[in-house]
Amino acid sequence: MKTALISGITGQDGAYLAKLLLNNNYNVIGLVRDSSTNFEGLDYLNIKKEIDIVKCDLIDISQTAKILETYKPDEIYNLAAQSSVSQSYNDPIGTFKFNTISVFNIIESMKSVNPAIKLYQASSSEMFGRVGQLPITENSLIHPVSPYAISKVSAHYTCVNYREIYNLYISCGILFNHESYLRKNDFFIKKVIRESLEISLNKKKDLQVGNIDIKRDFGYAPKYVEAMYLMLQQEKPSDYLICSGKSVSLREIIYYVFDKLQIDKSLCVVNEKFYRPGDIENIYGNNEKAKKDLSWEYDYNFFEVLDLLIEEELMNYKHN
Repeated sequence: MKTALISGITGQDGAYLAKLLLNNNYNVIGLVRDSSTNFEGLDYLNIKKEIDIVKCDLIDISQTAKILETYKPDEIYNLAAQSSVSQSYNDPIGTFKFNTISVFNIIESMKSVNPAIKLYQASSSEMFGRVGQLPITENSLIHPVSPYAISKVSAHYTCVNYREIYNLYISCGILFNHESYLRKNDFFIKKVIRESLEISLNKKKDLQVGNIDIKRDFGYAPKYVEAMYLMLQQEKPSDYLICSGKSVSLREIIYYVFDKLQIDKSLCVVNEKFYRPGDIENIYGNNEKAKKDLSWEYDYNFFEVLDLLIEEELMNYKHN
């Protein structure tokens, strides 16, 4: 039986990945920063009892190395990060520190404890920022436009550097926006669905949003974690874009949800206080490399994903 270590296991991706690995007969170790962590996602998927939860501060390399020595993982999935773009503007130094030092500590610990460990690093489409040509590919120019994106670029190239210099097995998944019921309420799609539902039930007056004419490449999280797993099953490591290959405007998404819940579009209120500095107008990727090399299958359009998310939100809201 293989052992997989997942940092960031309490997030959306960590929970779905843990379920996938358990289904593939892995022993799963989940890392958390403190014992007061919320395990709602693992509880929702009914898998918490099957996972060994271990406390570890990834900023402390001695703790990281000890975890590898103790649990001897075959694979590590590093999903831990300060992942909020807006929060990164409020705390750029803290964001950069955690998102880079944690990666250095994991890789240095691998190098000293067991260089045969395979590492998946969660990179981000935010790294590309202002690109001159769409769709984005693995070879597109990187031009980050937020402190979060800058931190992810640094972590990404740290992984590439160690892979090339020390011949470590490190694959980076460059994931575009991907959504599920397990998203936290402050993420855009979750916020839109949740608050729209409350408007339809007369529990909320309107939906306050920022710039909704920007376009993004959105996908379905449970399918995206399949690609993470497949990356570490290949003979050689590489970097892969995981995306739907199409973009959709935030306005289209809101209006689609409003129509499904029979809400008047005038209740969508644009408020400039929610605008982000340096927002990108349009971004979408090319997933051909992942489909070809990993045999990864993805054929959802995002309105089909929205149908799934609305249905799941309605089902669970009734039980709350």
